[in-house]
Amino acid sequence: MSVLSAPSAPPPAAPATASVSPRRGVLALVVLVPALVALALWAFAWPAARTAPRDLPVGVAGPAAAAARVEQQLAQRDGAFEVHRYADEAAARAAIEDRTVYGAIVVTDRGPALLTASAAGPVVAQSLHQAVAQQASAAGTPLRTVDVVAAPERDPRGAALGATVLPLALAGVATGAAVTLPGLRGVRAVAALVTVSALVGAVAAALAHSWLGIVTGNWWAVAGVFALSALAVSAAVAGLGALLGRPGTALGALVVVLLGNPFSGAASAPELLPEPAGAIGQWLPPGAGASLLRSVSFFDGAAATGPALTLTWWAVLGTGAVLVGGALRARADRGAPAARRGLAPTG
Repeated sequence: MSVLSAPSAPPPAAPATASVSPRRGVLALVVLVPALVALALWAFAWPAARTAPRDLPVGVAGPAAAAARVEQQLAQRDGAFEVHRYADEAAARAAIEDRTVYGAIVVTDRGPALLTASAAGPVVAQSLHQAVAQQASAAGTPLRTVDVVAAPERDPRGAALGATVLPLALAGVATGAAVTLPGLRGVRAVAALVTVSALVGAVAAALAHSWLGIVTGNWWAVAGVFALSALAVSAAVAGLGALLGRPGTALGALVVVLLGNPFSGAASAPELLPEPAGAIGQWLPPGAGASLLRSVSFFDGAAATGPALTLTWWAVLGTGAVLVGGALRARADRGAPAARRGLAPTG
């Protein structure tokens, strides 16, 4: 019995672009890496190098004539302050506790008094003290300083609280990527995002509140803020990944880490960042999360509505995108040919 073998087919020709691909890869590295470095340096170094008061809300209280002179002195600082007038020291204190202003200058018969809130931002309190102390020294009058809402003793400079922003952002990015990249979809993906975010919130509160003592207030409220912040980031990354694939995941990570973190104003205040970095940062989850954490931890929830709504919208839109992206992919899978789904022909 003889076996006839068919003539072997010639090997397939190599694609014409095979020799060009390594060059394109090298060219992409040469272009993209310096661009990413430039973007990172701009995002992190530019706000730090241009830190200065810009329309910083401060109050002035006291007799009308004396308060008007103080207001005129503040107005000479080229738009550094947004002045709010109050009748007396009690009203100014209430405005600080409500987070309407960062501090207030109270004109009294014994000389000026400066009311600050280092819990709202130690850098802001220091800047206000320097500005008012210079004016008081020039006038030859003593300055009385009162810290109405003080920062925690274990974090008087606010450095530790500011350091919580990046780990939460990275945790959210990692969660969003871990959910979407393996192909988890729909309700199961949303359940995973919510569960991991809740655990992140509990762990963060245990460390920041119970152990380090850098935040105060109700433990469960603080844990909820941490959890909502993590969910806003993870849902945004996962939602973009569900709609756009891996490029969407990368885009979400870049926006959160390279823009959200340095523009958050957590280490200083949004009003100290160059425009429009401060405003952009408050619309992104890291900045909104830092502002909400200060309100809940130090100010009994004052001015918490805005950042809470921002985080909620990110979480809702992100989880909605996860559900929509999962439904679209499931529909595409049902309508795809058998061969495209990897099914071998039968018969």
